[in-house]
Amino acid sequence: MKKKILSVVLCAAVIASMTACGGSSSGTTETAAAGGAAETAGNEEKSDGGTAADGSDFKIGLITDVGGVNDGSFNQSAWEGLQTAMADMGVEANYLESSTDADYAPNIETFVDEDYDLIISVGYMLADATRAAAEANPDTNFAIIDDATIDLDNVTCLMFRQEQASYLVGYVAGLVTESDNIGFVLGMSNETMNQFGYGYVGGAIDANPDIKVQQFNVNSFSDSATGKTMTNTAITNGADVVFHAAGATGLGVIEACQEAGVYAIGVDSDQSSIAPETVITSAMKRVDNAVYDTVESLINGTLEGGIHTYDLAAGGVDIAPTQDLLSDEVIAAVDEVKAQIISGEIVVPVTREEFEASYGDVYELD
Repeated sequence: MKKKILSVVLCAAVIASMTACGGSSSGTTETAAAGGAAETAGNEEKSDGGTAADGSDFKIGLITDVGGVNDGSFNQSAWEGLQTAMADMGVEANYLESSTDADYAPNIETFVDEDYDLIISVGYMLADATRAAAEANPDTNFAIIDDATIDLDNVTCLMFRQEQASYLVGYVAGLVTESDNIGFVLGMSNETMNQFGYGYVGGAIDANPDIKVQQFNVNSFSDSATGKTMTNTAITNGADVVFHAAGATGLGVIEACQEAGVYAIGVDSDQSSIAPETVITSAMKRVDNAVYDTVESLINGTLEGGIHTYDLAAGGVDIAPTQDLLSDEVIAAVDEVKAQIISGEIVVPVTREEFEASYGDVYELD
């Protein structure tokens, strides 16, 4: 895919389908960010009928990782959040797609050279390039999704409790499987991505102690063919539900499940539209909310560096709202578990040590 810059002309039909998101989080320490309606100053009409800040003088740039803006997942959700900010606040917004990791630095530099007010990097793989650009350009605002390693005043780190959403879909898988055999396809094994696995495997075990979880690491977020191959292996070995945390690689996972007539579980956004009779639910990370909040804070003059964490209690992560393929009993069970996570009765592990303390040495990908 060629690297491209896109200047967007919004169409009303697209914007009507976008979801406005939560209020700004602030501060340089870790905070929870809400996913409800934003309450802001200004005189622009919001798409939900309220008012939003006037951002017509602001330019916002989005840098995708190698999955691209149409990955149906992580990058796409970020772009949708920025599109909603365009509709509500009048900002100018563009994106650059990265074909390889060599594109990260020059893509960021393009937006720096064009005097963008905020540059948003999608994914921890852009951390080194973002850090270097932020150090060299202290007057430019940067944000990065899923990385908390950049400690600079002009960098906002947007983090998610992905293990909580993954626990919920793991619980679903443990309840709906008929073979007591499920699969998990990971895009890349590292500290951040393994949190998906800890949550999924833990939730599945808690729902079904007899469960077997086949685990695969593709080592790529853009290799749908290998994702499909690994999923076919899981299905051949008895899996009847497969969850992916793999970006665009996950499109191959869903395709394999659809062809085999087994269930898939999506990630990051509600992926049921990809295969409505196959994707039973998704572990949602409201990346769109985080992007929207960040833009709103920039316009309002309240954007600060530091870590901003979106969790289940605040609506920053959740199970997908599309639940047509789930029984009332499964939905009720998941709602109960969700309440227990929010109350603290269930604490989902975020590290290998925490996971093994609760479940033993059964997670294979860290």
